[in-house]
Amino acid sequence: MNKLLILLFIGTALAGCGTAKQTGAQKTDVIELSGKLEKLGMSTFQYGTHLLKSGDKTYALRSQKVNLDGYADKEVTLKGTRVDGYPIEAGPDLIEVQEITSK
Repeated sequence: MNKLLILLFIGTALAGCGTAKQTGAQKTDVIELSGKLEKLGMSTFQYGTHLLKSGDKTYALRSQKVNLDGYADKEVTLKGTRVDGYPIEAGPDLIEVQEITSK
């Protein structure tokens, strides 16, 4: 009986591990965007470090892989993923940049 209770407890604990909610998780769909990259200045929203102006749409950018400062004020093409939970505060979509090239 004790072995059965221990196995039941372990099974329940392991089942609960897979249901933890991820915060700030990435969507897995890679998108490619082109436009002018700018360093983020004063804004009404409080996320991202840079902006990409692509046609009539603006995207907030961040990256843990690429130093975006080296591409400021340049026309670029980038690949990245949308960050779940954005946009907020009527701001733009937030993109986690994985790769970038200047034109």
